[in-house]
Amino acid sequence: MSIDPRRLLGLAFASADLLLEVEDGRVTLVLGAAQRIMGQDDHALIGRAWRELFTEADRPMMDAALRTLDDGSRRGPLTAHMAGPPARHVSLTLRALPENRGRVSVSATSAAAPAGTLDAVGLRSRESFEDIARGLLEVARTTGLELELAMVDFAGLDLLREQLSPNEAQALDARLAGAVRAESHGGDVATRLSAERYALVRPRANGPDDMARRLTRATTMEASAHVVPMDGGFTPARGLKALRYALDDFLREGLKDGAPNTLSEAMNRSVKRTLARAGALGVAVSQRRFTLAYQPVVNLANGLAHHYEALVRFEDGASPFALIRMAEEFDLIEELDHAIAEQAVKRLVSDRGGALKLAINISGRTIVNETFVDHIDRLLARHDTAKGRLIFEITESSAIDDLPRANQHIQALRGLGSLVCLDDFGAGAASFAYLQELNLDIVKIDGRYVRELAGNGRDGAMVRRLVELCRDLNIRTVAEMVETVEVEDVVRRAGVDFAQGWLFGKPSEQPQPALKIAAAVTPAARRVGVSEGWA
Repeated sequence: MSIDPRRLLGLAFASADLLLEVEDGRVTLVLGAAQRIMGQDDHALIGRAWRELFTEADRPMMDAALRTLDDGSRRGPLTAHMAGPPARHVSLTLRALPENRGRVSVSATSAAAPAGTLDAVGLRSRESFEDIARGLLEVARTTGLELELAMVDFAGLDLLREQLSPNEAQALDARLAGAVRAESHGGDVATRLSAERYALVRPRANGPDDMARRLTRATTMEASAHVVPMDGGFTPARGLKALRYALDDFLREGLKDGAPNTLSEAMNRSVKRTLARAGALGVAVSQRRFTLAYQPVVNLANGLAHHYEALVRFEDGASPFALIRMAEEFDLIEELDHAIAEQAVKRLVSDRGGALKLAINISGRTIVNETFVDHIDRLLARHDTAKGRLIFEITESSAIDDLPRANQHIQALRGLGSLVCLDDFGAGAASFAYLQELNLDIVKIDGRYVRELAGNGRDGAMVRRLVELCRDLNIRTVAEMVETVEVEDVVRRAGVDFAQGWLFGKPSEQPQPALKIAAAVTPAARRVGVSEGWA
């Protein structure tokens, strides 16, 4: 068989073990170790539809890579998951050689599966994206690899989704994810930040306008893009912080004319803005410019509110979660915890019936500081009627760095008549170490394990085992984010003592009776991973 020499150029350029050629969406040529790399011999591959060689999640990425190739251009390498058992990944580089009559040369080598977890359309969570980006910063530092952080905005996308059927919206999201992934390093360093905004890390290449044109071509959605070089002599830790600042700016401001051109610029801008906000937060704390909202925590034995969690709300309506993280970073958290305790005790004293009980959150940084215990001691001494009615929930928003000291302070709080709860159990890596070292009254199970219990047998098994462990330790349990009757039934049968969530009542300005279990409410939309408490 005579082969056009131009077709062999692809293999020569690729330095790969396998060359395939794709024409009109089908494999037309196979040269090399097909069986070893793709699990099929050349006869089985020739004539196959190109996209059907890959799993459903990776097909949109391969579609986008093919669709946006112009003569003389290259895409990849992209790591793709082959369809069918056994699990097999390949690294693919696509080239459209000049004057090759529209045929695309694809070089292939065996590859490891991408690190970490990808969602159903191959995107990463923001946390996973940042973890991978930090690793790439380390690689770039030692090898000289030139990388860019790219931010992509599809204007009007959210409005379009509202006009589509669920199936159409799902297909659109898969197409968008595939196009963004095809631009990223290895095809697996991309994340969706919001309804219309994506971020990716890519090798330094042509400009953002060229990338935006390819994305528009692949998705038929108008795309705009901005790139920030990932250099400047940062250590990986500092580079990651700068990357986070750039992403936060992009989420807040979009791709305006003033988008940062370097990570250094992004960091400098955000530091100035953060310091200004930290100053404003310090004023808000010192002047008590915040309020408390109250959400019932229900005793599952009788359906009545056992106590209420007091949730902080700031006057400007900003996210409590973001402001608490800032308070911890700028050493304002203990002052804020003191202020919240004072407000909670004031509310307890004003309760005429004397039956109201409130739970307040305290940071892991605060619990190791003896001044907090002294403050609570003096506060309860002045307001004796509040004794026995104040519950402390220790959060994992900041790690406890001295467990013996923390346990000493916990026992002091218990000695003052207060119950002490470990909040969001399972959210942090140290949860079981805390349970081993701290003598507690209550453990609150993180909402991520609770919310989908009705359809997730694995999470159900974990909750049951945790309840059994806590029962052996004489510790009661709370399930948070209970939003449906089905989940309430699962946690009740698992032996959980208390439950909290929209099923029983939303946070309100004053403590309200718990809703009857049969009177379920529709939960408000909430960003994944954010609970109603400030932790």
